[in-house]
Amino acid sequence: MASYYAGLFGNEEPHFLESCSLCRKPLGLKSDIYMYRGDTAFCSEDCRQEQIESDEAKERSRKKSARSLRKSAESKDSASGKNVRTGTLVVA
Repeated sequence: MASYYAGLFGNEEPHFLESCSLCRKPLGLKSDIYMYRGDTAFCSEDCRQEQIESDEAKERSRKKSARSLRKSAESKDSASGKNVRTGTLVVA
């Protein structure tokens, strides 16, 4: 299958439906393919769920880090007596 797509598009990268994005197991033409986020293919619901849980854990970690950084910056500013407004600025 990869050679077909490589010839069609002129590159050597495998097609995203060729193998499971997590375990790299080949995806058969007559087997179920489980999709996630539009273009990520998996061989089973278990592989798909493992990726979802991994992505959610990374997102929680990023949010926690962002909160920690924000709190740290706010405490430094309040300790120095500065008034700082935080929020979203929209410029048209």
